[in-house]
Amino acid sequence: MKIVIVDDHPLVRQGIRSLLSLEKGMEIVGEAATFSEAVQLIEKQRPNLAIVDLRLGESSEGSGLDVVETCQKRGLKCKFIILTSSPSTLDFQKACAADVEGYLLKEAFPEELLMTIKLVRKGRKYFDPGLVETVVYKKNQAWEKLTTKEQEVLLLLAEGLTNREIAKKLYISESTVKKHVSQVLAKLELTDRTKAAFYVYSQGLIEKN
Repeated sequence: MKIVIVDDHPLVRQGIRSLLSLEKGMEIVGEAATFSEAVQLIEKQRPNLAIVDLRLGESSEGSGLDVVETCQKRGLKCKFIILTSSPSTLDFQKACAADVEGYLLKEAFPEELLMTIKLVRKGRKYFDPGLVETVVYKKNQAWEKLTTKEQEVLLLLAEGLTNREIAKKLYISESTVKKHVSQVLAKLELTDRTKAAFYVYSQGLIEKN
């Protein structure tokens, strides 16, 4: 498995390299400290996996997520594990939206990083359990904050109904539906209807056909 390390701290890169050097079947083929270096390295080496720091320092032209998204847009077949000191659930959700294969805090034990790499190599994903639990808890709290009517609108929205169709089904005006949709997105901290639908299915509120 060909691996590259992307982090602006030399000591972190050295630590990861030392850890992986003891593992059979894992070859470090390069290191990078900035966005541009990382993208160039991945394009040149075509690694199977990149371990990427979320924040690459003020001197970098982009973040770790920018590296992921740029490589994906260029069609580079590389898997990504985000390694970060940020416990922010927003950062975690952005990484999940970018479809990374792993997300670990830098406070994790070396054994957990090795386990994550091995799982990713097998085609699986692994995310920091504490962050996953926090995100799920917050989403459950958000659902409970919705009014009964907002919950009804959200479930119908997830079924693919338009505002007009929802209005007809709930016997309310289309403008009222628009207001409910806006409130739902705000309370769930979501940006659009597609993400709202994904939220409904990911929470098991309704099942896909």
